[in-house]
Amino acid sequence: MSRTYEELDRRTTCIGELVLRRRIVPGLGPDQPVYEIKRDDELLMSSLVHDSEVALAQLAIPHVGDGIFDVLVGGLGLGYTAWAALGYERVRSVRVVELVPEVIEWHRRGLVPLGTELAEDPRCRLMEGDFFLFATDPSVRDLVHPADGYGAILVDIDHAPDAWLRPQHGGFYGEEALTRIAELLQPGGVFALWSCGEAQPAFEQALASTFPSVTTERIEVYNPLADRDQTDTIYLAKRNGSIPIPTRARPMRRPATPPAERPRRRR
Repeated sequence: MSRTYEELDRRTTCIGELVLRRRIVPGLGPDQPVYEIKRDDELLMSSLVHDSEVALAQLAIPHVGDGIFDVLVGGLGLGYTAWAALGYERVRSVRVVELVPEVIEWHRRGLVPLGTELAEDPRCRLMEGDFFLFATDPSVRDLVHPADGYGAILVDIDHAPDAWLRPQHGGFYGEEALTRIAELLQPGGVFALWSCGEAQPAFEQALASTFPSVTTERIEVYNPLADRDQTDTIYLAKRNGSIPIPTRARPMRRPATPPAERPRRRR
């Protein structure tokens, strides 16, 4: 095996063959390894380019109404969205729903940079399950969701509203499912969705038919491996009240050092 490349795990999962790998990138050095998750031949995510995953929480949470609240995250990935959400003192708890149990296992085993930190945080709960059923099926709503609703619901699962990891996800991006999402939010609660590429007018319209206040934020992220910028979009929708033009904010209780550069916690 190459000294600059290490395959940490390979699993056949419900969404295809997933590979977790760690490698050294020229210019970053051995103290800043890059962690990547691939599905078959497709790169799903990288610790090297994670700004928009952090922004998903940073753009939404400051717009939640006053008080302490709970956060629901759809999709665990490498954990950056949950990590950013936990940085806010007003966040009472973060519940992360992840379809692929192997991804949760990687975190609990400490195979990814934020894994042990998330798994051991008493405010963070990693749950195996289908987020789209968990969030929109009326039969489970009163059983598992907080009675007063979530302050924020943050979703980073599919590539885009029209590019899904599984065909059955398509129904989530219509008005019926979005209405059920809105019902899970407390007054002043915010729904936010990550997407690659530019904003899609059809999905903006579906959001506007459900929420009184909708906006989008275009995120430009530099990818040093491709030597180019990539465009992501954060959709923001508020149950009531309005969302001003988004402004980036740092989590309040996190160090300035990016997660990929921080030393891993030893067990």
